[in-house]
Amino acid sequence: MKQRTWPCRSEGSRFSSLSFLKPHDKDKRSRISSINKATAKSSTSSRSSSSSSCPPSNEFGDFSMLPYDILMKIAAPFSHPNLQAASLVCKSWRDALKPLRESMLLIRWGKKYKHGRGGVRANLDKALDSFLKGAMRGSTLAMVDAGLVYWERGEKEKAVNLYRRASELGDAVGQCNLGIAYLQVQPSNPKEAMKWLKQSAENGYVRAQYQLALCLHHGRVVQTNLLEATKWYLKAAEGGYVRAMYNISLCYSVGEGLPQNHKLARKWMKRAADHGHSKAQFEHGLALFSEGEMLKSVLYLELAERGGEAAATPVKEVVHQQLSATFGGQAVHHAIHQANNWRPLPVTR
Repeated sequence: MKQRTWPCRSEGSRFSSLSFLKPHDKDKRSRISSINKATAKSSTSSRSSSSSSCPPSNEFGDFSMLPYDILMKIAAPFSHPNLQAASLVCKSWRDALKPLRESMLLIRWGKKYKHGRGGVRANLDKALDSFLKGAMRGSTLAMVDAGLVYWERGEKEKAVNLYRRASELGDAVGQCNLGIAYLQVQPSNPKEAMKWLKQSAENGYVRAQYQLALCLHHGRVVQTNLLEATKWYLKAAEGGYVRAMYNISLCYSVGEGLPQNHKLARKWMKRAADHGHSKAQFEHGLALFSEGEMLKSVLYLELAERGGEAAATPVKEVVHQQLSATFGGQAVHHAIHQANNWRPLPVTR
């Protein structure tokens, strides 16, 4: 794959329990029984008199009274599982969220048409039609998917409009795509780009965190700020974004934006390598080679070469020669067998 880099503890227990009633406490039991019956009767009465199918109102108010338009805005970025869960809260929510549930089905069909999956022949027009129908029903997921199709077709203004709609409804992916779009359209809009990238990053979207870090690191459209850049690289790396793992390793290695720390540099380089980053595999392989870890080194060098790192080839050949001289040709065959069976750790896109 191609990479662009750079409590106050109390003395007593926090839990308490009701003490057991003793046999002679019959009067207490009778009073408790009376209270329970009265409570049950009151509860039954309130449920029967309530016109809503939602749980009884509490100190926060009756959720069933939430206006439909507000509920739709809240639920617009929901994934399918979250939408299903919200639909089970009460009848009024189930009714209000019906358009969004329909949009999930449309998105599913749109993805089938876009990628030619599930026994369906690829058809980008039908995919776009499904996504747009989902977007009309209020789903930000559908807005983003439709925007992607428009962007790939070169209809960037339509894509930006859809990304903006999704972004204003709080969709982190839409916010990230909108920020990147503002950097790439002509004329670019750096102020809006940074605004939406930062909002998406603060909402926890790792790709936006990485893109924001790149802008701050290289001074792209904003003034260089290495301290902020490394902060966002680290957040994205901790969130599983492989390119950020590689970049934060380089920052730790040279002390750029944070104190130099070879141990952390090595940790993040290995982690990026284990997630399939070919440059990280090459550099980690080199580090192992310099430490005399030939068997481990040749595995990462083999993987780096397969990933397109041409510089790994001559180093790997040297390691092969040394392994053959020390352990015989079987060691080389074992390393190749390991590489054939190697699988990268899951990554966050």
